[in-house]
Amino acid sequence: MSAPKTFVRYGRRTQELTWELVLKRNSIERLKQERPPLRVVEELPALIARGYEAIPEEDIVRLYWYGIAHDKPKVGTFMVRVKVPGGLLQPHQLRALGEIAGRYGRDYGELTTRQGIQLHWVTMDKLPEVLEAIAQAGLTTVGAEGDTVRNITSCPVNGINPAELFDVRPVIEAAARFFWGNPDYSNLPRKHKFTISSCPHQCNAPEIHDIALIGVIKDGQPGFAVKVGGGLSATPRLARDLGVFVPVDEAVEVLAAITDVWQHNLRYRLSRAKSRIKFLVDDYGPEGVRQMVEERLGRKLEDFRAPDPLPGGNHLGVHRQKQDGFYYAGFPVPSGRVTGTQLRQIADILESVGGDIRFTREQNFILGNLPEERLAWVLDQMRAIGFPIERHRLYGTSTACTSHQFCNYSVAETKEKLDEIIEALETRYGDEVQDLTIYMDGCPHACAHHWVGDIGLQGTRTAGPNGTKIEAYDVTLRGGLGVRAAIGRPILRRIPATEISQAIVRLVGAWLQERRRRGAHYTFQAFCEAHSNETLQAIALGKMTVEATEATDAARIRIPGPLLELTDGSDVIEVNAPTVRAALEQAGQRYPKLQAAVLTPDGQINEAFTLYVNEEDIQGLQGLNTPLKPGDELLILMAMSGG
Repeated sequence: MSAPKTFVRYGRRTQELTWELVLKRNSIERLKQERPPLRVVEELPALIARGYEAIPEEDIVRLYWYGIAHDKPKVGTFMVRVKVPGGLLQPHQLRALGEIAGRYGRDYGELTTRQGIQLHWVTMDKLPEVLEAIAQAGLTTVGAEGDTVRNITSCPVNGINPAELFDVRPVIEAAARFFWGNPDYSNLPRKHKFTISSCPHQCNAPEIHDIALIGVIKDGQPGFAVKVGGGLSATPRLARDLGVFVPVDEAVEVLAAITDVWQHNLRYRLSRAKSRIKFLVDDYGPEGVRQMVEERLGRKLEDFRAPDPLPGGNHLGVHRQKQDGFYYAGFPVPSGRVTGTQLRQIADILESVGGDIRFTREQNFILGNLPEERLAWVLDQMRAIGFPIERHRLYGTSTACTSHQFCNYSVAETKEKLDEIIEALETRYGDEVQDLTIYMDGCPHACAHHWVGDIGLQGTRTAGPNGTKIEAYDVTLRGGLGVRAAIGRPILRRIPATEISQAIVRLVGAWLQERRRRGAHYTFQAFCEAHSNETLQAIALGKMTVEATEATDAARIRIPGPLLELTDGSDVIEVNAPTVRAALEQAGQRYPKLQAAVLTPDGQINEAFTLYVNEEDIQGLQGLNTPLKPGDELLILMAMSGG
């Protein structure tokens, strides 16, 4: 019996949902069908022989499947992202990464929010050597970007955490072996992120993952509760409880079944803007997704409610392990930046004591399995190479994306600006702010998770002197993870880079003033929830009036980083227009090159771009005739961003 036909409404027409329609609508799906990206590494010598300038952008996009992406500016150097399952590395692997960074990447590396590490400045002709060196270290870049299962994250102190319910490392390793490089899971509708942990604090942020396995014990049996559909970017969602219990030995099978339910539904291949599994959960609800998963498995899953997290659990500082006589030590790393030299030095320290290293999702690292009698010596050695355990914890609880030094999408500085903000807060308030979280992004992609920080910052541009455009930030408040998980709300718009530090200092100062009266339990999130947007704006802006930050009656067009040269540096254009087409035409009067890039000569959408109003792809609405009202945001996304 053949499967029933599915129809979708696209614009004003109802069409049968087929691969033909998908390939017509989605240029990345065409690219993947024509030449599977997993095979691009076989073509790397030929691409190098052609020369960087002669390589089409489609082939650069296919390199994403090996964790390789343009550095900024696009002059032939690349970022290489290394996957580290669960963040755990042995000393010889750390040394290898340090040597690769020193030899090929100007001795520089960045810890990522997925417990991996990325290098920069790698020239194209050296990519084969770098990939081989990474493989020789027992690591891989396969699927570090692209429409694949990304690095699998976890609690960084798996196996040594006294509070963990059981050691999930075997499950992580099994999932990595099954999914990474598997052709059946390397042509997904979009990127796909797993996290697996039994840390009772849920420090691995299951709320913002596509699929989260949360360790539990049911009737004496270890297994997992399951949450599905988390994710951020321009349309943030918190994951929802699937309501099931999965025994440990069925974990990989269930991960595959959930992934298959999503990847084989063509609805989520029509538009990259609506392709993530969170939209499947939006459409069917967790109950509907569970039913489809059980149908695919051919059996019912046991009922179980996912547990709430315990407070705390960032694992910074020195802690006893579950193993007698051993400790682990969590070191804050400002903005996640390390040098290859430091990595090699840490490897030397670890080898001398038999320890290991664990990268964290907040861009820090933890040294594990440190003998008690050598602990003081290790801490002294770490201070000497630039990592004092006493460094202010705010450097460890805050994150920043790659920033516009390397990323073509970022429109404002992040890492350096975050360090500046933290220094100002530390100087003013000391240890009172040590558990605050500040997450800072340079663009709407939300790689540093600005939606769920106590304070979230997203880079933008605003008017400067003499008609120039200067760097600025939107400020998101009321977000959080763990016991107070919530998607934040943008409260302040376009605060100039020169003013953002003091705006944050004022907000934090007002919170601390109230907390001194109310008690230590009074969180920054609670403070923001207790006050109106207008009050928070007035506090942040100091002498500026509330009226100065009120929204206009305009809609906004948000411009991605690679197109800023077409708009004289403006990343947001305000328009008063009834439709998307009228908005683009109005913007085109100011920036003709922008209109020429986004629209074809016959007035259609260039397939290199995806446009959506708020959360809706305009191809699923009324196309260029989609209405705009005051306050709407029209996002222009690069269809081949691939990230």
